[in-house]
Amino acid sequence: MFSYLARRVLIMIPTLLVISFLIFIIIQLPPGDYLSNKMAELQSQGDQAALDKIAFMRAQYGLDRPFIEQYLVWLGAWPGANGFEGMLQGYMGHSFEYDMPVSEVVGERLWLTIVVSVATIIFTYVVSFPIGVYSAVRQYSVGDHVLTFIGFLGLATPNFLLALVLLYLGNRYLGTEIGGLMDERYIGQPWTWGKFGSIIEHLLVPTIVIGTSGTAGMIRRLRANLLDELQKQYVVTGRAKGLSPGRLLMKYPLRMSLNPFIADIGNILPHIISGAAIVSVVLSLPTTGPMLLQALEAQDQFLAGSFLMQLAALTVIGMFLSDLALAALDPRIRLGAGGTR
Repeated sequence: MFSYLARRVLIMIPTLLVISFLIFIIIQLPPGDYLSNKMAELQSQGDQAALDKIAFMRAQYGLDRPFIEQYLVWLGAWPGANGFEGMLQGYMGHSFEYDMPVSEVVGERLWLTIVVSVATIIFTYVVSFPIGVYSAVRQYSVGDHVLTFIGFLGLATPNFLLALVLLYLGNRYLGTEIGGLMDERYIGQPWTWGKFGSIIEHLLVPTIVIGTSGTAGMIRRLRANLLDELQKQYVVTGRAKGLSPGRLLMKYPLRMSLNPFIADIGNILPHIISGAAIVSVVLSLPTTGPMLLQALEAQDQFLAGSFLMQLAALTVIGMFLSDLALAALDPRIRLGAGGTR
């Protein structure tokens, strides 16, 4: 077990380094950058003082250096204007559009994204688990057909379309605006119990909208896995030994069917940062998703690169945790070389 953990950690390090290099290539692919575009705009206006400032910033952040040196400065493996200060040291870079460090730009948006994502994860698991079990145990019943039909609707309906429908219905029949995560009077204000309560009140619609497709997909996977387990010989043997249906279901086939729930950890962690960007734009949610889209459009490379690197790191860590959890949950999975015997 220890050798497996050590091996996986050692593999994660070069994996993240390769990903960071690919991310830096991607954010450098569009011609120019934020400062170059800004210099062209100011040059057309004849603002010499601002041009001098931008030229200084290009030199300060190493944007006038060769490509490899720029990457190493961003990574923190090459001395920049502030010495060795980069991703390896926990410094996510400087946002040119906001003219402040990336960590300060993200600020409250990251916490709000975590709140929305955790609520969505809880909603997905609480709803999909009992429905998936019921559909498998009551296969081809009226309830199974109804829930399967609803599940297909959830899979087929784009989240942003559902968000638009709920916005319309709320405005048309309830006379209220659903968008946002808090009342306007709390925006930009310090955290208070009133602000926290306002966020809780506004969480219902984003949670349902973002979690619908994930819930429908989870129901289908759990139902299929559980049906497959219920048809295996050990279940027939358990029934022959006189085990009650409830005990037999909980002890064996259900436990073996939870693999998709555990395997989805690798997707859940990066989802906390991405925050369903399109839905966040439609519902005017102050999460990190719209900020990532804006950073990509404005070619704010350090802000966009930091976001993408965090997504990659959370994906790698999530896969590592899900592998460990699967090994603990399912005795058929073995870690190390002995698993092939």
